[in-house]
Amino acid sequence: MNGFRQRMTKFMYGRYGNDQLSRLYLGLALACLVMNLFTDLTAFYLAGIALLIYGIYRSFSKDIARMSAQNQKYLNWRYQRLVKFNNTKKHWAQRKEYRFYQCPGCRQKVRVPRGRGKIAITCPKCHAEFIKKS
Repeated sequence: MNGFRQRMTKFMYGRYGNDQLSRLYLGLALACLVMNLFTDLTAFYLAGIALLIYGIYRSFSKDIARMSAQNQKYLNWRYQRLVKFNNTKKHWAQRKEYRFYQCPGCRQKVRVPRGRGKIAITCPKCHAEFIKKS
């Protein structure tokens, strides 16, 4: 067993390895192949095989800089989606006490308390003033 581990370590030396994007591709490949079992559509089979091949290619690639840049781009995209989801969840939880408006000048979101009637709202970012019902 130890000899196999040494050979595998030697083989993977200088290769990129497994990252979050490769795991995503392999997971999507598995999902497509399972969907193919239930639906018997060739499109799921072909997509699953293509994703599987590309995920393995990424893991064994020696172009570390390019694979790392792709992974970083994916991680940034995923982080932005997570932040947007968390903000939406926060707004949903606070919807009974506060109203949320966008500044017409800079599109900054502004939170104001409910039940105050018509109020003048000053944007904290660009200091534009606009009137809304709270």
